[in-house]
Amino acid sequence: MSLTGKQRRALRAIGHHLKPVVQVGQDDVTEGVIAAVDEQLVAHELIKVKIGEGASGERDEIGELLAEKTKSELVQVLGRTLLLYRPHPEKPKIQI
Repeated sequence: MSLTGKQRRALRAIGHHLKPVVQVGQDDVTEGVIAAVDEQLVAHELIKVKIGEGASGERDEIGELLAEKTKSELVQVLGRTLLLYRPHPEKPKIQI
């Protein structure tokens, strides 16, 4: 799945008001974090992930790793916040 610039812009607009639902801590990306992100993507399709101050990895690397492991798309990295998108396999809520 690859998003166009227009689709990314639309998703960023939708995600602007969202609150982070998962936080990456000092252990960086663990199986628990991947499972939590996957679960939230199924429920919401578009989520924010907060990278905690104790995380040792680079934010871009963490975002790409999470996107790869959850088969989602990294829409935006802004500060210490990631915006991830993955359409629901059966009933997509967000039309882009």
